Amino acid sequence: MRAISLLRVWLFLLIVPFTLELYGQKKPIKDYRIVFYNTENLFDPFDDPATNDGEYTPGGKCHWTMSRLDQKVMMVYRAIISASNGEFPDIIGLAEIENLWILEYLLKKSPFKEANYGIVHKESPDPRGIDVAMLYRKETVVPIDFEFIPVHGNGSSNFSSRDILRFKAQLNKETIHFFVNHWPSRSVGYMETLEKRNIAARIVRRTIDSLLVINPQSKLLLMGDFNATPDEDCFSKILGTTAQAKSSGGKTLINLSQKWMDEGLGTIRTRGRWEIFDQFICSYNLLNVNGLHISQRETIICTEDFLMEEDKRYLGKKPFRTYLGPVYHGGVSDHLPISTVIKSEVPRVR
Repeated sequence: MRAISLLRVWLFLLIVPFTLELYGQKKPIKDYRIVFYNTENLFDPFDDPATNDGEYTPGGKCHWTMSRLDQKVMMVYRAIISASNGEFPDIIGLAEIENLWILEYLLKKSPFKEANYGIVHKESPDPRGIDVAMLYRKETVVPIDFEFIPVHGNGSSNFSSRDILRFKAQLNKETIHFFVNHWPSRSVGYMETLEKRNIAARIVRRTIDSLLVINPQSKLLLMGDFNATPDEDCFSKILGTTAQAKSSGGKTLINLSQKWMDEGLGTIRTRGRWEIFDQFICSYNLLNVNGLHISQRETIICTEDFLMEEDKRYLGKKPFRTYLGPVYHGGVSDHLPISTVIKSEVPRVR
């Protein structure tokens, strides 16, 4: 009898903790941190005869060296980690990186090497050789497929720009399409380049429509440097964005960055005026709390002090750049990193 009693006690001690774990405690909910960053000319110091990258070599006008690159790599790492609340992001979208070598160098020469990131990259037709790319954590993100969508125009709008990256992946067994954008620059004038950005918007819209035909419930997240602000026609009239979710779905996209404009914030500063070029845009289905969903409250611009400096000409603060013209300045980028959080569904108590 004593042996049977001891057996019952042993079974009780074994079963109760397991039962408490199932019914008395909740498993941690995985949140997925997403960061986008335009790193402003993250070049290697080697001359590539196929591109116009000569200024970013030791003998070029910027006198770009390995030591300067190493400093920038650590600052890029610090910026991304700061934007991700001190954690390794699950997804990192990047713009203005030169090539695969520089991505591998970033992962190898910074603490990113501890996080086991995969790389999605392809050389684009940009004349200076700058590309978009994505890094993803292999432990938390399951890649399904990807494509690089050409951005070019014909006739009077004959041009080639950076490709748009579409990355399809599983997070917590749900599928999400991520888009990384770097739309045509307005460096030679706003009106002179307006149609180029409108063309980019049409290309993205067509791609999204084709995905929604296959699955109207598709979850989509666009990120990037769009070289346009949320109130421009390329968003509202072509891409079909709105600041608020006013319907139960459909083709409407929600511009999560519109609120920054309403608050007077920005990701880039020109002649003393903040503008929002770097943005997150999502499908209505990614706002739905049924499964993975965007946290609008946690969609932010990172404004840590080390990313900023005094604007002596226009007053206030501005992003701390690597170069001012051809003069080395020691900063990191003329853009600020942005981040958001994709949350898992909160389990219901039954």
